[in-house]
Amino acid sequence: MAARLLSGHEVAEAVYEELRTRLKEHPFVPSLRVIRLGEDPASVSYVRLKDKRARALGYRSQVEVYPEDLPEEALLRRIQELNADPGVDGILVQLPLPRHIRTERVLEAIDPLKDVDGFHPLNVGRLWSGGEGLFPCTPLGVVRLLKHYGVELKGKEVVIVGRSNIVGKPLAALFLREDATVTLAHSRTQNLPEVARRAEILVVAVGRPHLVQKEWVRPGAIVVDVGVNRVGDRLLGDVHPEVAEVASALTPVPGGVGPMTVAMLMYNTWKAALLRRHGVPA
Repeated sequence: MAARLLSGHEVAEAVYEELRTRLKEHPFVPSLRVIRLGEDPASVSYVRLKDKRARALGYRSQVEVYPEDLPEEALLRRIQELNADPGVDGILVQLPLPRHIRTERVLEAIDPLKDVDGFHPLNVGRLWSGGEGLFPCTPLGVVRLLKHYGVELKGKEVVIVGRSNIVGKPLAALFLREDATVTLAHSRTQNLPEVARRAEILVVAVGRPHLVQKEWVRPGAIVVDVGVNRVGDRLLGDVHPEVAEVASALTPVPGGVGPMTVAMLMYNTWKAALLRRHGVPA
């Protein structure tokens, strides 16, 4: 029997409906400011999508576009201005940045209370220590998607393939907060297929098309494919389609985790607005 497909579009719409309800309950309108450098086609597309979604929810959203050769210090000055602006709840600097700009310095410059990407070291620390903060959107989306479909996380054996600061590491922390047992695997992991096959929930986020074969997957496992790889005119995940023959559930690419990333950015913007005004979580 083929695996059940876990639609990110369906869950994202549920998140948006929840946010619409919350917006009616509070007298403020969240404000998002997005900074983009240059005209990289992928960045242009991602930023347009985020801005469109924010506006559709009724947020105040504004995109600031600067030339690719904008000096690092000029970018940092603009971030400080936005930090000090009481009318801005969330700040997002679209990645990747040009080579002459140090990404870590930029991420650390954003006020942690306005860090809707969840990459500031203070928010990272709060995530791992069990505290309250703004956490990375894609990992939040993975957990929200699984919960929406009734997947029990407590006590489950989870294997994450990929240890990036954007997905793998923060997702491991989120699963630990849900009382799962987590293995964080990577390119140096010995016997990687064998490790992956242990998983009741397998998450793959490495950026290599069709890396995971069906032999890597435990029969009946739930597989979350975070990979988005453009091959010619197609978008391919990190998981081979044949995995659907052995998994009990699988996220599609496209249409799985991708929509959840934008949805959780909208959630984080709402949460940032609430935290700044009332000091309470959303």
